[in-house]
Amino acid sequence: MSARKMRLVGDVIRGKNVDDALNVLKFTKKEAAKWLEKTLLSAIANWEYKNDMVVSADDFDLYIKTLLVDEGTMLKRFRPAPHGRAHRIRKRTNHVTIVVENRIPMDRELNPVDDEDEDFVEVEDMDEVDEVEEVVENDKE
Repeated sequence: MSARKMRLVGDVIRGKNVDDALNVLKFTKKEAAKWLEKTLLSAIANWEYKNDMVVSADDFDLYIKTLLVDEGTMLKRFRPAPHGRAHRIRKRTNHVTIVVENRIPMDRELNPVDDEDEDFVEVEDMDEVDEVEEVVENDKE
């Protein structure tokens, strides 16, 4: 499918909320809408995976930040024409880039950062320190 046909549908959903964009794509009669819908669902799944599957996209206000449709490679074919000639057929392709972003700021606690020191234990009394040291010594043996 040519980039020009895909851009017609892409321009409609650029900057919209993900839910609104999916509804528009679902009821658009162009074939490009089916391809963009699959790509948008993939972008949403990638956003969830990027956040360690801790959060669901339904809980946040996702929107389409960037939608680019660029021309891809062109497959060149020939079709027989009258008087022994041939006409060139160009089968056009495209590259679609969708960037999905969240409008609601996320808490750091939802996306925990791995600490380098896994043996770190927070204690309040010195008695607890002695207990922790005994456990560590027993683990080493």
